[in-house]
Amino acid sequence: MNLTFRGIGFTPTDEDKEFLDKKLKKLSFADDYLHDLDIVAKKESKGIGFHIDATLHFSWKKEKAVSQDAYELYEGIELIADKIQAAAKKEKEKTMKI
Repeated sequence: MNLTFRGIGFTPTDEDKEFLDKKLKKLSFADDYLHDLDIVAKKESKGIGFHIDATLHFSWKKEKAVSQDAYELYEGIELIADKIQAAAKKEKEKTMKI
C-alpha cells in the first residue's frame, strides 16, 4: 500500500508520520486490495483543530473518501484510522457478495 500524508497549514513531523504508521498497522488485512491511501490533514485557521480527509484507492478502481474533525492532530489520526479500517472492511464485504 502506498501511503501519502501531507499537511495544509502546517508541516507534519516525523513523529506525526510514525504515529500514523503505527495506527495504520491495523490495515494489514487490506494489503491485497488497498493500493493507495492519501491522507490530508488541514489545520483550521479559524477556530481550533484539524480537518482530516482520507481517500482509499482499491484495486478494483473504486475510491472511498472519509473525513474527520478533531481538536488534536493525534486524536484525529486515531479516529480517521478507525474510519479507514471500517471503510476498507465494508468495501471488501461488498465485493465478496458479488
